[in-house]
Parts: sequence; structure tokens; C-alpha cells
Amino acid sequence: MKKGNQPFVIAISGVSGGGKTTITKHLNDRLFNSKTLFFDDYDFDGPNDIIHWVDNGANYDEWNLDPFIKDINKLLSEPLDFIVLDYPFAYKHSKTSQLIDLAVYIDTPLDIAMARRVIRDFKNSSHKRILNEMENYLSQGRRGYLEMLKTIKPNSDIIVDGTFSISRIVNEIYDEILRLFSKRLLSFK
Repeated sequence: MKKGNQPFVIAISGVSGGGKTTITKHLNDRLFNSKTLFFDDYDFDGPNDIIHWVDNGANYDEWNLDPFIKDINKLLSEPLDFIVLDYPFAYKHSKTSQLIDLAVYIDTPLDIAMARRVIRDFKNSSHKRILNEMENYLSQGRRGYLEMLKTIKPNSDIIVDGTFSISRIVNEIYDEILRLFSKRLLSFK
């Protein structure tokens, strides 16, 4: 854990469609003096073929997260109490792992995450495009989801059930943040 008066950094991780963005926004609304960063707001240099990357061991350091890291460091110098990251990798990227105080994994069943993703990303698409996406998921894309379950989930500090209501998930995370944040404050007295 970082020392000093730097903001407490919370990373919200999970599979695509798992609820990261929604929970990040609601948690930020619940916290005081906080800001957010969203992984999807960046155009990262990373593996061209995600499935090939997964099949070759999924080295998270192959992702160049420098713009994201730069923005985290900028926020760390601001007089904030909290920074909430919508960030899928938890502690698996060596450069970002040093900046995170709490990694949360939203454990959403893959069928629910996929249904949410289809509703979100394909609401104006033809049924043919949706069927192609489902075929791609079954033939190879699912391996990317399973990679997260295998590496990100066990690499997180807390795991919350992604089938719970938004308020219940936020409350669970909020309680853990307050516990850790209070502990950190007491260590500086």
C-alpha cells in the first residue's frame, strides 16, 4: 500500500459486460472527493490477436498502458481521497499494480455478462451480426473470458457477486474501502 496522503486507488475488474463501468460510476457517486478513470476511454497498444495472446500465456505487460498510468499519476498528485478505476487487469500489469490499493473483481456469470454485452453493443444490429458474434464467442472469444476467471479473479483483493443489485455491490465495496481507508489513516497517526 502506498504511503503518505495520496488518494486511495480502487480498481474495479471483471469480464466485458460484467458491470465494471456501472459499478465504477455508482461507487464514485457514493465516495467523497473522488475521481474516475475508464479503461475503455483509451486506445492502448496491445496484442493484435487477443486469443493468440491468451493461448501464449496472457502476459499483461504486453499492453502499453502508459497514457492510463500517466493519468493515474496525475490524479495521485491531486488533493483527492479516492480514485476509482474501471480497469480489467487488477494487479496483473506490473506498472499499474504498484498504484492500486484495492482490486475488486465483479464475479458475473459468463452468460449474464454476454447477454449484457449483446444488449449494450448490438441493440441496433441485425440478427445475422448478433449470431456471428455468438459464433465467434463460442469458437474462440470465450477463452478470453475464461482467462480473466483464471488470472484476474484470484489476483483480486475482494470478489463480489455480479448478480447482486448495483446498490448491494456498491455497498459491499464501499464497506471494504472504508475499512481499509480507516486502517490506513490510523497508521499515519
